[in-house]
Amino acid sequence: MRMNLIVSGLGVAAMLGATACTTTDPYSSAPRRNNTATGAIAGALGGAVLGYLTNTSDGEQGRRNALIGAGIGALGGAAVGSYMDNQQRALEAELSGTGVGVARQGDNLILRMPSDVTFAVNQSNIEPRFEAVLADVAAVLREYDRSVVDIKGHTDSSGGDAINQPLSERRALSVADALISQGVLRERLFVEGLSSRAPVATNATAEGRAQNRRVEILIRPFTG
Repeated sequence: MRMNLIVSGLGVAAMLGATACTTTDPYSSAPRRNNTATGAIAGALGGAVLGYLTNTSDGEQGRRNALIGAGIGALGGAAVGSYMDNQQRALEAELSGTGVGVARQGDNLILRMPSDVTFAVNQSNIEPRFEAVLADVAAVLREYDRSVVDIKGHTDSSGGDAINQPLSERRALSVADALISQGVLRERLFVEGLSSRAPVATNATAEGRAQNRRVEILIRPFTG
């Protein structure tokens, strides 16, 4: 369920410093360059909202209003498909060889980021090599600014929801912070932790659990 939980800046900083139990995915990546500078999410989000990151934080309508107010034009008709086609090609070119997959569902794009590409074991701080990947993602999002971005943290079923829910939230917030620090408009973002509620594979095997530990970025066309 989507959350609109207000989190103080101090609380977010504490969340990002905390640790929780997880294990490493069987993936690897070797980014081509490191061209990002990260910042503390308490600073980037200014006291942050876990949910919509608009100033009003009043849901999808608030995000639409914020984007219109920022001068972001809505897409319509045949322009939607073409715009997302071009954005998909740009992301695929930037992310080739990084371990991050780009999937298409209708006019939506999904970036699936396995946890060993993104975070160390028991950590929600972004791995240095993943900073370069997120810098590439941010560059494409800045170019294709007529889209909205949902960032979703996921875990496997090990450890229980008391551990997995805050871990999934912290990791999603870390990704949001990195994108904002790279110039992605915060009003475009929605941040959510889903714990183990949305698996993509079985949790009965180590391989399946590894696939379930991930961060996903859902990119949707902004249609007003």
